[in-house]
Amino acid sequence: MKLRLDLRLSQKLIMTPQLQQAIKLLQLSRLELQQSLTQHLMENPLLEDLPAGAEDSEATSAEEKAEDAAASADSEPSNAEESTPEERDTPDEASAAGWEEYFGSDRRIGGSESQSSSQDEFPSYEQTMAKATSLEDHLLWQLSFSGLSDREKGIGRLIIGNLDDDGYLRMSLAEMVGGTDFSEIDAESVLKDIQSFDPTGVAARDLAECLLLQIGHLGKSPMGSLGARPGALKGSIVEAIVQHHLKDLEKKQYARIAKALDVTVEEVFQATKVIEVLEPKPGRPFTNTQNYVIVPDVFVVKNEGEWVVLLNDDGLPRMRISPYYKQLMGAGESGSAETKAYLDEKLRAAQWVIRSIEQRNKTIVKVVSSIVKFQEQFFEKGVQHLKPLVLKQVAEDIGMHESTISRVTANKYMYCPQGMLELKFFFNAGLQRTDQPSDMMSSVTVREMIRKIAHAAGSDRATAGGQVSGGRTYSIRHST
Repeated sequence: MKLRLDLRLSQKLIMTPQLQQAIKLLQLSRLELQQSLTQHLMENPLLEDLPAGAEDSEATSAEEKAEDAAASADSEPSNAEESTPEERDTPDEASAAGWEEYFGSDRRIGGSESQSSSQDEFPSYEQTMAKATSLEDHLLWQLSFSGLSDREKGIGRLIIGNLDDDGYLRMSLAEMVGGTDFSEIDAESVLKDIQSFDPTGVAARDLAECLLLQIGHLGKSPMGSLGARPGALKGSIVEAIVQHHLKDLEKKQYARIAKALDVTVEEVFQATKVIEVLEPKPGRPFTNTQNYVIVPDVFVVKNEGEWVVLLNDDGLPRMRISPYYKQLMGAGESGSAETKAYLDEKLRAAQWVIRSIEQRNKTIVKVVSSIVKFQEQFFEKGVQHLKPLVLKQVAEDIGMHESTISRVTANKYMYCPQGMLELKFFFNAGLQRTDQPSDMMSSVTVREMIRKIAHAAGSDRATAGGQVSGGRTYSIRHST
């Protein structure tokens, strides 16, 4: 093989730092956008936050200037023709045609040839975010390595799907396997296997069973320092207290427990130290207790019979070019060549940030308006009328790329008459109807119908005198 040098002419799209910044701003959530704009205000001296009271005064002065300009134009029509091209084409009035072209095509950095993002797709922002492992996922992962048969794993998935947030199985096995080809004996056998999973005590049916499972686990390891004597963890005082005297333990009636078990109060007290380290709610470590305050990015309201999309810019900095630096640069008093070059660079960066924010706002309003058009029946009548919708439909409607729609809808929220909803909520798969094969029904609507059917069935059973557990609704949804 011979080495040689070749000259090849090719075109390739290079994404500038400004375009990268535009993409980043487009997909930021409201809180992240606020932090990013604050950082720009700190780093760029030519940017400043417009005070709350100054906006109205500037608008008034701008109207007065416009009226004066119109009057002078009527009296001196030749002035407009005498203006130089430099005066007419200022940096602030630069055309945004490049923005529309970019957001419409949405091309990325490619190889030697220009490629569309559909061929070189990057993961969306929400796909790169770390998500906490749920209790169900943690148990299903252990079930996959348990060595059980496929039938037993099917029973295991049914059991895991009916555990509540605390890790308890609140419903009876007979009720759980009802309507399936699984027997109660098989379910009991698989339940014992799942109760050996981590976290210890999971899949218990009551508090006593949960604590006993943990006591059995501790009894397998040398824990003599926790008990009053060898064997206190299993088959002795600790187990007896959990089995028969939990009520007395709650009331701290140690003397009564000691008398019933024929032991000393000191032994009972030492046994309670073991019980104190047990976890009454095994699913607690997998419960997400973080609460986030959600501020909507847009409001959807009905005005004069039409749905209107209003952008929520409350709390976000209203940035502008500093009038002081504008006057300084316009008067030619920038100083040395290095100072002038620095100010020019910061001016271009400031103009680009302001244009990026404006384009971001326009794109969000455009996308949400398209969603409202497709899902108008939902806003009018509720979730039962939610239609199947995919990113491609909105992208074709507003003439943008699907990846742009994905960025716009990521981590952004809408407030409407139906409540606070994430924009991703409106994009869901469609299920074909049996009564109308040509019509599709939203998967969210089907889920809501199943929830109502399960709730109605539970209410009927409760009225008839049966006790319905909280896991019944989830059981139907999970098996579906």
